[in-house]
Amino acid sequence: MGMGIAAHCANIGLEVLLLDIVPFDLSEEEKQNPAARNRLADQALKAAVKAKKIEPFYDPAFASRVSTGNFEDDFHKIADCDWIIEVVVERLDIKQKVFAQVEKYRKAGAIVSSNTSGIPISMMLEGRSEDFQKNFCGTHFFNPPRYLQLLEIIPTKKTDPALIDFFMDYGSRFLGKQTVLCKDTPAFIANRVGVYAMAKIFQLTEELGLSIEEVDQLTGPALGRPKTGTFALADLVGLDTAEKVIKGIKDNCPTDEQAAAFEVPAYLQFLLENKFLGNKTKKGFYERTKQKDENGRKIKLALNLATQEYAPAQRVKTALLGDLKNVSGLAGKVKTFFKDKYQEDKGAELVRRSLLGLFAYVSNRIPEISDQLYSIDDALRAGFAWKVGPFQYWDMIGLEKGVELAEADGQTVAAWVKEMIAAGHTSFYKVVNGVTNYYNVDSKSYQPVPGAEQSIILDNIRDKSVVWENSDVQLHDIGDQVLCLEFRSYQNTLGEGVVRGVMQAIEIAEQGDWRGLVIGNNATNFSVGANLMLIAQMAYEQDFDELNMAIHAFQQMNMRVRYSSIPVVVATQGFTFGGGCEMAMHADAVIASAESYIGLVEVGVGLIPGGAGTKEFALRASDSFHKEDVYVPKLIDRFKTIAMASVATSAPKAFNEGYLRHGIDQVSVNTSLTLQKAKQKVIALANAGYVQPASRHDIEVLGRGGLGALYVAAESLRLGRYASDHDIKIAKKVAYVLCGGDLSAQQKVSEQYLLDIEREAFLQLCGEQKTLERIQAMLTTGRPLRN
Repeated sequence: MGMGIAAHCANIGLEVLLLDIVPFDLSEEEKQNPAARNRLADQALKAAVKAKKIEPFYDPAFASRVSTGNFEDDFHKIADCDWIIEVVVERLDIKQKVFAQVEKYRKAGAIVSSNTSGIPISMMLEGRSEDFQKNFCGTHFFNPPRYLQLLEIIPTKKTDPALIDFFMDYGSRFLGKQTVLCKDTPAFIANRVGVYAMAKIFQLTEELGLSIEEVDQLTGPALGRPKTGTFALADLVGLDTAEKVIKGIKDNCPTDEQAAAFEVPAYLQFLLENKFLGNKTKKGFYERTKQKDENGRKIKLALNLATQEYAPAQRVKTALLGDLKNVSGLAGKVKTFFKDKYQEDKGAELVRRSLLGLFAYVSNRIPEISDQLYSIDDALRAGFAWKVGPFQYWDMIGLEKGVELAEADGQTVAAWVKEMIAAGHTSFYKVVNGVTNYYNVDSKSYQPVPGAEQSIILDNIRDKSVVWENSDVQLHDIGDQVLCLEFRSYQNTLGEGVVRGVMQAIEIAEQGDWRGLVIGNNATNFSVGANLMLIAQMAYEQDFDELNMAIHAFQQMNMRVRYSSIPVVVATQGFTFGGGCEMAMHADAVIASAESYIGLVEVGVGLIPGGAGTKEFALRASDSFHKEDVYVPKLIDRFKTIAMASVATSAPKAFNEGYLRHGIDQVSVNTSLTLQKAKQKVIALANAGYVQPASRHDIEVLGRGGLGALYVAAESLRLGRYASDHDIKIAKKVAYVLCGGDLSAQQKVSEQYLLDIEREAFLQLCGEQKTLERIQAMLTTGRPLRN
């Protein structure tokens, strides 16, 4: 955890000193060796740099901002630090010893904070000076710190209020976190409520006799929560950790009205006694075996809670689960659980009763853990990756109906909620002039959620903002004479409707009194790329005339983005694949959320980037050439990026891959601010006297000389077993476009020339049987096929 926090601080440009203990097992000789004494910190840093699945650093190069040491030799170095974060074992006596050392070396005014998840912050202040106490608070990051957005800020009675104001702002603007102000109560906000929700589902699963597979299907995306559901999430967290937190809340919250929910069930006790602790021991509620099924996938076993035996995990099919698949929008799915037709369905009953218990629980946590309800919702969304928080779920059911059903289930709802209803209020939230307002329990009135004015939430303005739309896009007026084009297609795929939408949006912006256009949305992902199903249909039917027209239209859309007479800025987050990446590469600027995963991935389906992406890499390679350079190595770098379908796993990495441009494109650490920053960029470009770019006819390509070198590079991929024969065929098509085709010598060509040969190569690959097999595999399994 300490390494994760250190890495994220380095991600935003801070210089970090990482200290750990001296290893206990050093020999006498090693005790004199600084490298051996720093081993634990050094190993943590090396592991973070090498991590692949969960990468603490946006870019491994950022590790250079972290220096390491140990508590015995290097503690004095904290005298140069402005912020000192304690992330040691959860024992008060050890923390107090660490803080005594901190007190000895810290400079006056330096901030000190603890990342504790359970120990009361105020108990750590014993024996500390007045300056220490006023500059001390809790800063509770959630693990992994880079990816989970929650940062709980926990002051003590001695904390300077100015420090809390600073952290609430700094955490949001610079660390990119959802900062939530907490009270110094057991488990603070997110764990107090989130662990209750988990424990309640544990309890109901046993009571209703449901399987863990069915419960995970019901409490995952169907309920707006992570795809792990409840039991797989517990395995991920660690069952020993889950038990510790459940027991901690029960022991430290004796007056909790739902204390019975925090009993550790017998089936969990069975797993703990057998050291089946979840993913860390490869066995918990689920077990992944080495055996494979007929499709070559490893067989996963699931625990039968009644028999405490494992059996192959089943994909449960019920009428309810089938109905949920056909319901669009989370509110619709949540209401489905409450339909009369599912009153006898045990799965629906589990979800209903868990939500009703949650409604009552959070109502009674105000003002115990928070004075305002939005803080609880913010904490659960950011800390547990729920799509909505408890009070937002409640609004979906209806305020009064939620109270009625909760009380019918034997729950006790807080008096302040009933007072709301008596006063005529019907919801916890409402939108006022495009800004989300919450019900303030203290003032008994609605007030803007702090920071809401800084974000553009398209759902909040949709009723009044739409300038033009078709089935796949909506064009919004987002104020200050700026338009925003939002994709509305499935997974934001780019099909014919989006192509028409982009063209129309630019035309409207050019002809009207508009400063420019943002292309972006509030979805999890910017775009997964072109509509592969449409390409597949035309390719299977070998309708090359129609396919040629479709690819030509896609190319021209991106060229329209490049050569419009108004500035066009693309705002990205999440998956920005294929056609989505190509569109971003043609914008005047990109404002990319740090958590943008950008890449030209077409090789995975047997194609090359055909929407002007390969052309754009040729252009960018040309622009990077200088007279004294050796051109081929730069071209090989671009070639490998496409040929290996490289995806930049963060926006900073996308600069290294060539998808983003230094000095033009920007990174937004806080995803919620990306659209607003894109709007500001449009205004800045317009105010600077934006001039429509001139079409390019000066792109330097290497012809046969470059082709030879790239073909050798392609063969090296084959020899290194990175590529199949079909991969090499695709790679050579990429090389052909990057080099300007089979030209006899190096020369300058136009963008249109490159677009034409790019489209030709794309169409040729659409006629390949192995490409059709790759497309089919992706559409049916969602995974690339290596053939």
